[in-house]
Amino acid sequence: MKKTPEIKVGILFKKEFSFTLSGKFSDEQKENVLDGTWQASIQGEKIRLEKEGEVLVVPNGVTFFPCGETAGPFTLHDVTIGINFHWERDEDQVFKGGLKLLIENEKITAINILSVEDYLMSVISSEMSATSSKELLKAHAVISRSWLLAQIEKNKALQDSKEKYESVFESDEELIRWYDREDHINFDVCADDHCQRYQGITRSSTPLVEEAVKETWGEILANGEAICDARFSKCCGGVTEVFENVWEPVNHPYLQKFADNDVNPEGYSMDLEKEEAANKWILGSPEAFCNTTDQQVLSQVLNDYDQETQDFYRWKVAYTQQELSELVKKRTDIDFGLVSDLIPVERGTSGRLIKLKIVGEKKTLTIGKELVIRKALSESHLYSSAFVVEKITTGEEVRFVLHGAGWGHGVGLCQIGAAVMGAKGYSYKEILMHYFRGASLDKRY
Repeated sequence: MKKTPEIKVGILFKKEFSFTLSGKFSDEQKENVLDGTWQASIQGEKIRLEKEGEVLVVPNGVTFFPCGETAGPFTLHDVTIGINFHWERDEDQVFKGGLKLLIENEKITAINILSVEDYLMSVISSEMSATSSKELLKAHAVISRSWLLAQIEKNKALQDSKEKYESVFESDEELIRWYDREDHINFDVCADDHCQRYQGITRSSTPLVEEAVKETWGEILANGEAICDARFSKCCGGVTEVFENVWEPVNHPYLQKFADNDVNPEGYSMDLEKEEAANKWILGSPEAFCNTTDQQVLSQVLNDYDQETQDFYRWKVAYTQQELSELVKKRTDIDFGLVSDLIPVERGTSGRLIKLKIVGEKKTLTIGKELVIRKALSESHLYSSAFVVEKITTGEEVRFVLHGAGWGHGVGLCQIGAAVMGAKGYSYKEILMHYFRGASLDKRY
């Protein structure tokens, strides 16, 4: 049986910060043995550590590991979570495993080194409530493990490739880009929503989470020999999106469009790339697994700060013309002047906008893909790019109302839909085969 892989997770990125070691930790050369609370800062090309007047200057990239089984976890203080989201905040977080300190972009990155399975214990409790149904937890263990190992394989392939990876395409008429995990060079994944929420052992695990991980130990979704790039979002809005409409233009046969239901909802066309069908779908409330107001089910998926949002299946945001113009300028760093229109240019299979034309008195530009659109039209992130624009003119006043569907990119597993399926008695394998059609389950270690 293969050994459980180890991973590196980027947690914190600051010019200086403090951390607390519970018990003794040593560097790889056993030259420095530390415990207690230390302040880390940059000193030239090295890292300065200070504790109650004691100063250590250690090499860039130093890694501290717990000394034996008596050493406890370590705490990183004031870790920012929910970066650029509406619930962004700082909190102290506790981690198992090793701590690496690395200077990047004039800041220190704190990296946690630990086993994949220990990581999964936390991810499941960070992405959703640790009190979720066991079948949902098992399904999430498999997709989180699959996604993580697929990213490691992808990053290695990108580093080995001689071709430059491009994720931005810009002209006078268009600005198209996508955001993905290749942004991380010195660690495998980050700890925030950009990758998967990972908050160490701060989010207390439960015996049920531990059972879910152990019962699926080493199990991944496979597409032939390849590990599936198993994406997930909070709420698909009733229909899933395909991978290439959100990220790089590569088709994954197991990440396709389908209604989040056993059957297509009656009264709706599923040809949501077309404006008329997308309008009816988004302005309607079609039956779907994720179309639920059951608080008991929602509390399985939504942590306390997620429950600050209630309108994720269908939502509405309104701006005055002046508010919209100022927001777009601030968020894109492009001066469009007074924005007079938002015109859908291209929609994906879920009705999500892939391209949106912003018409201003100074500049007109088509932007995409979906996260670029979401960033441009919100102080944080618009819930999704599946929206229709209602332009209301009253006298000289112009208002833009965005009527939207879903929360997130909509690719792969829909967390709220999966929670409903679990509550309805579907097994974790049935949940996985619903969202990743054509994939198979495979035990890798």
